[in-house]
Amino acid sequence: MQLDATFSYSFPALRGIQASGEFFVVMCPLKLIPKIFLFDEEEIPPEFRAQRTLNRSRIPEISSYILNNPTDYVFSSLTASVDGQMQFKPYTDDPDFRNLGRLFISLEARFLINDGQHRRAAIEEALKITPELGHENISVVFFKDDGLRKSQQIFADLNRHAINTTSSLGILYEHRDPLATVTKEIVRQIKLLERYTDKEKQSLSKLSPKLFVLSNLYNTNSKIINKRKGNSVTDEESAFLLQFWDKLCVSILEWNQVLEKKLSPTEFRANYINAHGTFLEAVGLVGNYLMTEHSKDWDRYIERLSGIDWSRTNTEWLGRAYGHIGRISKSPEAIQLTSNLIKHKLGLPLNKMEQQLENKLKVGES
Repeated sequence: MQLDATFSYSFPALRGIQASGEFFVVMCPLKLIPKIFLFDEEEIPPEFRAQRTLNRSRIPEISSYILNNPTDYVFSSLTASVDGQMQFKPYTDDPDFRNLGRLFISLEARFLINDGQHRRAAIEEALKITPELGHENISVVFFKDDGLRKSQQIFADLNRHAINTTSSLGILYEHRDPLATVTKEIVRQIKLLERYTDKEKQSLSKLSPKLFVLSNLYNTNSKIINKRKGNSVTDEESAFLLQFWDKLCVSILEWNQVLEKKLSPTEFRANYINAHGTFLEAVGLVGNYLMTEHSKDWDRYIERLSGIDWSRTNTEWLGRAYGHIGRISKSPEAIQLTSNLIKHKLGLPLNKMEQQLENKLKVGES
């Protein structure tokens, strides 16, 4: 049955074959996205849906990404099932180009997004603020809809082998976030950090030759200057962070023993708490206090870190940096309790919130 071009959607398209069935890749104007692509948002049991529920908290972030980067945002393809008539017409009879043509889809057809529902919702929100984006395009992969079971399977197959990017790799490839840029520059300039920072992993394996992961350094910097992803970082804050890390790398004796090949990274991780991200972020909290309250002599306090016993055999860290089974804790409470003890050893006072946490710890120990 021929489709009437007047009463159908028409897209430039490439035709392909997967699993013996046709699929099509088209260019779709953004302004059409909220009009034709539906999302199964009804409050019905998941077994009767073709998608997961929409996480609306993600939409403002994605929408802001489009609006804040109008000249260089990048979106991957949407994937959708089409429940309705589709007809592909090649532009030419030439065998070499028979898969290049136009795809016609009935106006009565129903489009169901299998992958990309958050991008669709974010595009809709961005168009409300900047309608002119509607003339730009996004690629869409169309499959023929064969019912709910097939749509659910497409969703499962598309997500079966998806692997989330690690935080470290995300920071490494991030060029818009000032804090990420500063962190990478610090790593580049300080020999110990450059040599011993893993820039891809989320955590270090038992036998890793590295000491740090990039995401831990980033989180530590975030705590030092009390800035979050996307916040601006002043030249003064950047300078302080570089000076702070330079002094810290000199003051932690075990780090330098690793640098001098007197201590292996494996032995270090097994026997000391200052080999872990909990220590780094705890020092970040101390660094923030020093930056605000001891801006003139902060380095004197950092030097004193060299006199602290960071070994796991020092039970002062029990219930703070690690628990009773010996596992390093990464919880915010563990980081704060570790910071509290560091401040105590440096002769620095605790604020009201920190003291309350100390009191809670003592009650638990009694």
